Amino acid sequence: MALRLGVHFDVRADVLPSLPAQAATAAGGGGAGVLETAQESLRVLNIERNGNIIYTYKDNKGNAVFGLYDCQTRQNEHLYTFEKDMQAVSCSVNSERTLLAASFIQYTKEGVRNELQPGSKCLTLLVEIHPVNNVKVLKAVESCIWVQFLYPHVESHLLQNHLLLISEEKYIDRFHIQITREDGNRVVIRNSSHLPRDRIAEDFVWAQWDMSEQRVYYIELEKSKSVLKCIQFWADESFNLMFEMPLDISLSGLGFKFVNFGYDCYQDQDKLCRQPSLCIFTNHTGSLCVCYSPKCDSWKKITYSVFYLHKGYRKTFTAASGSADSHVAKGITFLNLGNKMAAVLPPGPLQSLPGSLILDCSSGKVYRAALDQSYLMWLLWNARLDCEKMAALHCVLSCGRDPGFQEDQIVQWICEHVSACHSFDLIQEFLIASSYWSVYPEMSDVDMLLPYSSVLTWNAEIPGITLVTEELPLPLMKVYSFKGYWAKLSSNLEYIKYTKPHLHYHNSVVRREWHNLVSEEKTGKRRSTTYVKNILDNAIKVISNMETRMLEPKLIPLLQEEDRHQRLLMGLMVSELRDHLLRHLQGVEKKKIEQMVLDYISKLLNLIWCMLETSWRKHSVHPWVFHLNDHGSAADFEVFHLMTRILDAANSLCCPLPPGFHSLHVILGVHCLPLYNLLHLIDNGVLLLTETAVRRLVKDLDNSEKNEKLKFSIIVRLPPLIGRKVCRLWDHPMSSNSISRNHVAQLLKNYRRKPRHSMIGKSSFPVEFLPLNYFIETLTSLESSHQALCDFEGHDNVDAEFVEEAALKHTTVLLGL
Repeated sequence: MALRLGVHFDVRADVLPSLPAQAATAAGGGGAGVLETAQESLRVLNIERNGNIIYTYKDNKGNAVFGLYDCQTRQNEHLYTFEKDMQAVSCSVNSERTLLAASFIQYTKEGVRNELQPGSKCLTLLVEIHPVNNVKVLKAVESCIWVQFLYPHVESHLLQNHLLLISEEKYIDRFHIQITREDGNRVVIRNSSHLPRDRIAEDFVWAQWDMSEQRVYYIELEKSKSVLKCIQFWADESFNLMFEMPLDISLSGLGFKFVNFGYDCYQDQDKLCRQPSLCIFTNHTGSLCVCYSPKCDSWKKITYSVFYLHKGYRKTFTAASGSADSHVAKGITFLNLGNKMAAVLPPGPLQSLPGSLILDCSSGKVYRAALDQSYLMWLLWNARLDCEKMAALHCVLSCGRDPGFQEDQIVQWICEHVSACHSFDLIQEFLIASSYWSVYPEMSDVDMLLPYSSVLTWNAEIPGITLVTEELPLPLMKVYSFKGYWAKLSSNLEYIKYTKPHLHYHNSVVRREWHNLVSEEKTGKRRSTTYVKNILDNAIKVISNMETRMLEPKLIPLLQEEDRHQRLLMGLMVSELRDHLLRHLQGVEKKKIEQMVLDYISKLLNLIWCMLETSWRKHSVHPWVFHLNDHGSAADFEVFHLMTRILDAANSLCCPLPPGFHSLHVILGVHCLPLYNLLHLIDNGVLLLTETAVRRLVKDLDNSEKNEKLKFSIIVRLPPLIGRKVCRLWDHPMSSNSISRNHVAQLLKNYRRKPRHSMIGKSSFPVEFLPLNYFIETLTSLESSHQALCDFEGHDNVDAEFVEEAALKHTTVLLGL
């Protein structure tokens, strides 16, 4: 089971021990014997917006008792005792705990339902409980009534309370209850003779109460079409119709159903579970999801749909339930887990609550649901199907801020299974998903702006499950107000209306600009100095951000060399991603966006570093010690293979690599590969020769015949600028020849012939070979007049005498002398 359920409240464990004391206080003594009768009748009735839980039980006299469990203090409080044997349907208390509303089913003394006492089937009462004063009858009708006080968004001493009455006769009324304080804290209803009321909604077939956000969703049938509507109650006591939109669902078989208006244990649960199931989930990002499952006669095959209204599409899933049978399954329940949803096939009635809470109505327990990280890690290590690996990876990464999150275990699994997936690139998916979840808690709006997966659409088969995705016809709905959540929902609707494809950031612009900059550098062209400096400054900020967040020293040395190309890519990504977020995150300060961008890119680079560290630690716990004269170890081969896969993933995503990555990659390649394989990878752009790596190669390797061949093969593949620098470090005739040729080419590049002045006497060689003497004379004249310098910093000038000696030596070798 991927969900872990921790007990948040247990009506028996948290309430029963306090009942004798409550009963004694309420009755003025004599609480003995209450436990025996309470154990059978104790049950949860309602959970209020502040999390307080209302429960009821029968005392030893058969009276209906109501109590409250304060979720903050974890204390119980007696609310009220009705000295009559009545079965409670619903109960609610106002935020100040001064008024209580309750509805009851009336029974005869024999307790037989529908053999009613004179009056009516359902009785709804309003009671003053601070202190206990008057009782007012609100309704006495033949249909069931549910009650719910509205809670202000800020706790305050209100002089007016508002109570919703939800009737089985398909209407919702709101009562206005004015209160006054007498004799200090005594609270009484001021307008008890006549309570003003508003008709909120009527003629609907389904309604859901959102206690956290104080909203009512309901569905009306208009010309055989299901129309979803929402009423929002505001802190200023007003309410608005927020939207209405048609839903393409069938509600045949749904007589009438309430969701989250408390729990009535007297309803026929078997009948309810055979009806269509429907619920709505939202969160602060502006998401609005409608979860729907049609009427089901057999639980062997489950079909349900999720309407992602904030994204403009609907997903319909059909799954075989395996061993589930109709005697065990009591219905499909949708659970809200914050930024995730779960569809479960429960054996009993469950109710999803805000804050990832779940009420098990039959046991009276409230659970806090969370993803079970231990199970997900087990699944990650043992899954055989790509779809299972993908799902487990994303689920466990979404737990990034939860206690017990072990990123190092995920990195280890990635390193050991880097070639295990065929439907997607595992490293790409890890880099994108982990970076996304690292910034999600700081800026939840990134849901629409940053990619969370490298896979745009999943086309591979998922055994036992079929999935159909449908675009919803636009426009979906019109939001009638723009406050808080509704402004974000409206913004999401505008995105899907005007942007195809959606606004997820991608690196296409960065890729194009980066290639342009690199090409211009190779051809000698230069951009504006200020432009390039700004880009490189962005890269410095990222590296500084990484170093600040580094908790412990790394074994593998990175970030220690310039690597201009990677810094350009890093800086361009900062610039482009920052501009992307600034365009679409309205009202977020620039400094916060800047930091989020630095964190996002730092996370990408750090993930790559962590993968290399993990691979190295697997074989050695010592810092990186590298000698080119040694043969490659098992760790070297493994790290080289991993680096090659990382490089391929980074190139596909066009994301930067930590400076120093390419140097390590080349050094490992020299260490581990035969020469022909090494050169093949260099020629195909897999290994990128860097000055740092080649300098190390020239210095560490001796001039054996094998190493000479290796050095020469690599040096001739270097870009001219780096090649000239490296030749200065290699004491070899080939290097001398290259230096002299480059020096002469540089001197003669802009040569203009001048009148000849004999310089032959200055030469140390005989005058018989006149062409050479004339050439030497020309070079000497150029060096004297122009003071030509070699373009290698930190080295002596190459003078004409050196060129003369090198030229004669080379000629002698060519002539076989």
